[in-house]
Amino acid sequence: MTVTDAAPAPPTAQSIRLPGIVLGVGLGGFVDGILLHQLLQWHHMLSSTNHDRIGVKYYDPHTVSGLEMNTVWDGIFHAVCWVAVIAGLGILYGRVTHHRRQVWASRVLWGWILTGWGLFNLVEGLLDHQILGIHHVRSGPYQAWWDAAFLAFGVLLMLAGRLCRGSGGGQVRETV
Repeated sequence: MTVTDAAPAPPTAQSIRLPGIVLGVGLGGFVDGILLHQLLQWHHMLSSTNHDRIGVKYYDPHTVSGLEMNTVWDGIFHAVCWVAVIAGLGILYGRVTHHRRQVWASRVLWGWILTGWGLFNLVEGLLDHQILGIHHVRSGPYQAWWDAAFLAFGVLLMLAGRLCRGSGGGQVRETV
């Protein structure tokens, strides 16, 4: 057997870190947007700008024109999430040319995706909820608690991702 005839080595956990994180950021954003913005309707992208820290015009989500503008910004948010998912898939495809079934079945990739989702929660929660103040998880008397829970959930997702990856070893392993 020559060097060129050797079977390619399975991807390593390091080679799927970036695509896993980018996928997790996009998928976490979709969960946030679909669950909190659309289904529960707890907030929209600009629903707290009457109390923001950067002077964005307030678009009251309880009026038709305000809801229209918030919906546009929710759509921009979803478009960014979509781009993140497509980018993550593209990076993953570019890095993993063999053993794709092993990669998708591996705890390592899903651990990185959980880490990316947790990272999304931390960055979005700190930036939009705390620093900019453009929206909160759920506005009202307990909004600080809802925002804190969102951040805590992000930390838990990152810890779960770490635990999931830790059981995967250095090589991406088949779980079937």
